[in-house]
Amino acid sequence: MRGLSSVIIWSLVLGCGVGGEATSQFNGTVALSYVEAQLGFGPRIPNTEGHRRTGDWILEQLAERADTVEVQAFSHVTVDGDTLRLRNLLARFEPDSTNRILYLAHWDTRPRADASANLAEQRMPVPGANDGASGVAILLGVADELYREPPAYGVDLLFVDGEDYGDFTGPDVLMGSRHFTANLPEGYMPLFAVLFDMVGDRDLQIPQEGHSVNGAPEVVDRVWRQAQELGYGRVFQSRVGMSVTDDHIPLLEAGIRAIDVIDFSYPYHHTIEDTFDKVSARSLEIVGNVAVALVR
Repeated sequence: MRGLSSVIIWSLVLGCGVGGEATSQFNGTVALSYVEAQLGFGPRIPNTEGHRRTGDWILEQLAERADTVEVQAFSHVTVDGDTLRLRNLLARFEPDSTNRILYLAHWDTRPRADASANLAEQRMPVPGANDGASGVAILLGVADELYREPPAYGVDLLFVDGEDYGDFTGPDVLMGSRHFTANLPEGYMPLFAVLFDMVGDRDLQIPQEGHSVNGAPEVVDRVWRQAQELGYGRVFQSRVGMSVTDDHIPLLEAGIRAIDVIDFSYPYHHTIEDTFDKVSARSLEIVGNVAVALVR
């Protein structure tokens, strides 16, 4: 019976009406201001003042919008022996709803611009306008809309920490999503989850990420069909792109139907050129409209 109930619930999600979705009012200009606000704190590297202030600011925004806000504080010892103080931030809308949808983004930034061509620049921190701030801006913009008009389902907005710290072949990355999935509330299993990462690029092109297609193809189909219905087929491209190690991987491993919405062709990834001028209000609005329509 449990499997049958899951099928019925999923059918309801896939079949939800689309009549009002094109009127979604996600505000790309406001979302862009959220990117700018984050950059104003400087690099959001764990254990720095900029990181602390950014986390506090996100919490302030969520407290004004969400029904409940939770902080999941934890520490992580790196392979070099450093202890990182980290926080996952979880905002919940309609917290009593059984049927839930999870959106997430990482809010930290990378301490080293190791993809920069200049060797000296590789020691500098990544500003993280697109890689970090754009995903946070999407979630905050979604929070604005859900505060204005409650969603049809329970919605959780998860801001994960420690995604971008170390070597992506080692344990010092995806720390927040790993901690979250290792400490899920009892019985917590959202209908699906969508990760938003690097979604503000002025030349936005979002193919279907490889692990997402393999791990949760029905969620990929739902999101891309929604984008098509809103007229965003040129951005949400119906082709399979790269497989990316990102925060959706721990969720998939925990049995959550999670996908990654990401433009991994971004040329300034992990460089000091990942700056405010590379991000577009229009790109944020496109992704935000899709995100909001999915929960209407």
